[in-house]
Amino acid sequence: MSTKYVVIIQCDIAHRRCSGFACTNTFYNKEGMFENYEENTRYISFTCGGCCGKGVAAKLEHFAKRCRKDTNINKDEVVIHLSSCMVTDNHHYDRCPHVDYIKSIILKKGYTKIIEGSYLSKNAEKKRGQGVYTSY
Repeated sequence: MSTKYVVIIQCDIAHRRCSGFACTNTFYNKEGMFENYEENTRYISFTCGGCCGKGVAAKLEHFAKRCRKDTNINKDEVVIHLSSCMVTDNHHYDRCPHVDYIKSIILKKGYTKIIEGSYLSKNAEKKRGQGVYTSY
């Protein structure tokens, strides 16, 4: 089944400093982690809801309800990306300590396609290669 919707979940704390432009731009340019999505794939982003990420449950419920009602898109047609600010060591801070918990919520809500990462900056990748940032 093809992907009809991509959801990017961004760290709530990082979102206070970051507009999400790089992730959005990378998605629309079909680059990096988004290069294999078809042109008509829809996109939405929202935050985890703050530490510990429990707020993502309500956001996914609302998203699922609207998808069913307004677009007839099923959960198996949705891919969820945990943004790079959540899953990598980067200039914001290190990997989110709640990633596994957030993934368990996503799975409990019926979404099985989860990808770690979104936009990867060349500078951060260079620093990971140099050992300045931890690689996971």
